[in-house]
Amino acid sequence: MNMKRNTLQRQIILDTIKSLDMHPTTEELYLEIQKKHPVIGKSTIYRNLKQLAEDGAIKQIVMDMDGIVRYDKSSKPHNHFICDICGKIFDVDIDLDSSAIGIIESKSGLKTSRHAIEFFGVCSNCNVL
Repeated sequence: MNMKRNTLQRQIILDTIKSLDMHPTTEELYLEIQKKHPVIGKSTIYRNLKQLAEDGAIKQIVMDMDGIVRYDKSSKPHNHFICDICGKIFDVDIDLDSSAIGIIESKSGLKTSRHAIEFFGVCSNCNVL
């Protein structure tokens, strides 16, 4: 019976992440979930976020700037733009083609299994001239 409850809670957490147009922190996600499901606690959210990330249902992003963990509803490979002013994260769908990866591998002797690129700058909302 406990397993079914966890499955329902995990689905609520996943649905909430997918409904947001942002890369939420655990706290932001907790506050959003509390609006409809006030009985789901922070520890349940932490535990289920970890499991969802391990299962590949979501992507965990650790911000280099401040070490804050954010969650991405898209687990497919993609890159990010992070605003230096507001800190908002935007998905950037660019593809590092196989020839570029081949060059990196041949010059370094390393074998690439995945990659992530983060762009930093000022978003259009913060870019006031």
